[in-house]
Amino acid sequence: MQLIVESGNMNDYLIETDEVDHSHFSIAEKANELSSSAKNEVEFVQAAFEYVRDQVFHSADIGSSRVTYKASDILQHKEGLCYAKSILLGAILRNKGIPAGFCYQKLAYGDTPDAGHALHGLNAVYLSTLNKWIRLDARGNKTGINAQFSIDKEQLAFPIRSHCGEIDYPTIYIHPNQNLITILKQAANGSELHLPSDIE
Repeated sequence: MQLIVESGNMNDYLIETDEVDHSHFSIAEKANELSSSAKNEVEFVQAAFEYVRDQVFHSADIGSSRVTYKASDILQHKEGLCYAKSILLGAILRNKGIPAGFCYQKLAYGDTPDAGHALHGLNAVYLSTLNKWIRLDARGNKTGINAQFSIDKEQLAFPIRSHCGEIDYPTIYIHPNQNLITILKQAANGSELHLPSDIE
């Protein structure tokens, strides 16, 4: 799939926001830790991706009702939904000057379109040494889900099933989807979340 940048200015993908608080001391500390053993940009990006994928847990996988949406809080609690994990990965990478954006997929709850859909969040990262954007899905692996780091062929968490009404959106957004952020902020716990089924 041909990815589409929301902005041609790479500095836009380094912006700090309330949610992507990449100058927070804990984010900086983790970025420094992950980059210390990396020999180059690609190794650092892979280390950051694998840390968020494997060491920060998907709330649904661990049966947690905690709702996180701010990178420093996600890092502190080491859990969040896919959107939260993409925010944390984006913050860690932006801390080291690596452009990182936000991508989305529309996924079906079941095996037919009438089962309903939900928005799924992941990242796109610009590798300057390779002059290319790659997408990474740090959702977290489990039985049936095997997302991996790759600079050649994408290996995301969910293959798109068009017959189920699923959509892979090509846009690389500068900011996390604000409708999603509002929903996460307003939810007292995970049971109150009513996630959107589409980009709005």
